[in-house]
Amino acid sequence: MIESMKKYMKVGIVNFMAYPSTIKGEGPILEATKKIASDDYFDAIEVTWIKDKDTRKQVAQMTKTAGLTVGYGCQPRHLTTGLNINSLDENIRLEALASLKEGVDEAYELGAVGCAFLSGKYEEDKKEAAFDALVKSTKELCAYAKAKGNIKIILEVFDYDFDKKSLIGPAALAKRFAQVIRAEYDNFGLMVDLSHIMQLHETIEEAILPIKDYIVHAHIANCVIQDPTMEGYGDLHPRFGFPNGVVGVDEIVHFLRVLMDIGFISEKNCPIVSFEVKPWGDEDPDLVVANAKRALNLAWAKL
Repeated sequence: MIESMKKYMKVGIVNFMAYPSTIKGEGPILEATKKIASDDYFDAIEVTWIKDKDTRKQVAQMTKTAGLTVGYGCQPRHLTTGLNINSLDENIRLEALASLKEGVDEAYELGAVGCAFLSGKYEEDKKEAAFDALVKSTKELCAYAKAKGNIKIILEVFDYDFDKKSLIGPAALAKRFAQVIRAEYDNFGLMVDLSHIMQLHETIEEAILPIKDYIVHAHIANCVIQDPTMEGYGDLHPRFGFPNGVVGVDEIVHFLRVLMDIGFISEKNCPIVSFEVKPWGDEDPDLVVANAKRALNLAWAKL
């Protein structure tokens, strides 16, 4: 593409993955935020829970001053605590829902435009009951968010049998779920993640085309999936070019092209498309972020 990518999408980064010492809502949050806020390559930043209220206030001011669009990720609230929003144990489901509502409150404090979460683990023989529980929780969450403002509630599509083993899940089930929720709540949408597509046993087209009308957010990420003995195996978001990683520049090109073909990436829409990359071992987070920027630059040039 000759035209700037900025014309078609807001380039973002999942800050709590690039700087994983902040993923539990503590640590050098202000320092990590400032690194991205000071870099005009980025138009958007995705943050997660920030336990200290004063730190949240400072982050909100920092991103506002820098002119960044903010997304909020509730995923760490569940992935680091074991909470499950579609648990068939009502007490567990309600505890998970309460945590997501706290996330919505924080998202509003931070000036976020969206609040993302993921479905929980499930048992195959109780899949429909888990689906119903997820619908119940999500409708309540959408209603809660809508009563407070305009934040979108976004379910991120994960793997169902590889690492996170989430209910949603394959494209067909994601579509069915989105149809049910969107029929009642227009503030709901889906997030697609390139690395998760690789874990779902689906092609990029198979994963995206069925849910094209519901996609509101996208992640560009890498993963190692061939062999459990390989370094970085799992849903760990290593840098591009990582040994045995299955996402490189060509896969990013393919992903972006399909997202453009369906009209998601466009001048009219200009959505958030974020890197989700995480340092491996003792890798420097700043270098991993620089790697991601170079990969996207190369991919855009090939579109």
